[in-house]
Amino acid sequence: MSFEGAIPDVYERYLVPLLFRPYARDLARRLAGRRPRDVIETAAGTGAVTRELAAELPPETSITATDLSGPMLDRARAVVPDRPVRWVEADATALPFPDGSCDAVVCQFGVMFFPDRPRAFGEALRVLRPGGVLLFNVWDAIGANGFTAVAEAAVAEVFPADPPDFMSRVPFAYHDAAVIARDLAAGGFTTPPQIETVAERSRAGAARDAAVALCQGTPLRTEIEARPGRSLDEVTGAVEAALADRFGTGPIEGPLSALVVTVTR
Repeated sequence: MSFEGAIPDVYERYLVPLLFRPYARDLARRLAGRRPRDVIETAAGTGAVTRELAAELPPETSITATDLSGPMLDRARAVVPDRPVRWVEADATALPFPDGSCDAVVCQFGVMFFPDRPRAFGEALRVLRPGGVLLFNVWDAIGANGFTAVAEAAVAEVFPADPPDFMSRVPFAYHDAAVIARDLAAGGFTTPPQIETVAERSRAGAARDAAVALCQGTPLRTEIEARPGRSLDEVTGAVEAALADRFGTGPIEGPLSALVVTVTR
């Protein structure tokens, strides 16, 4: 699953403000209330949460941001404010840090992509100090997230024989609280997690911006480009039309829903 090529730039320009910024601020504010000394972020992407952590946490708090994708981290370095951040290309299932390295591990919309979630949770547990916290969010069901649901349906109409289902199959597939709690326990956490459903609003200047974000700033792009018959621009146009039909032709707004998970060591 690739977040390389043109994806990092489109992701940062369009997808971060569309979907990620409200929840990045939410995570940073939750973490700031705990006053951690050392924070490790996994699956940092282009730095949406890293920027908010840099703004919310006191200067003496150390921030280490990691991601499996070097191109995504390169994009993050270019946009994070002038504050010391340690950037490390790393796999969340094999973190290159000693036991008890930090007071908090934070992850924004990355857990869904981990091939072995209990192992990743075990790594978070290992690097946490006693009393430390793992804080992460995951998307709720795709039907509760308006723009994405409309986009996936529109893409399916373009390719009815072989509909690309990246969105519902991966980023919007890990929303069962019981499964999340089970995976945390399998990773070694003994404290029951707090799991809260948080509603936000998604906004875009126009339907075109949302269509570009979803079709060209995620691995859905790879699935579209792998199918013959219609170009990426044509499919993006079909999604734009569907979004405009549902949400309007000017600035548009739609529902977002995610689960925020907090669990202590």
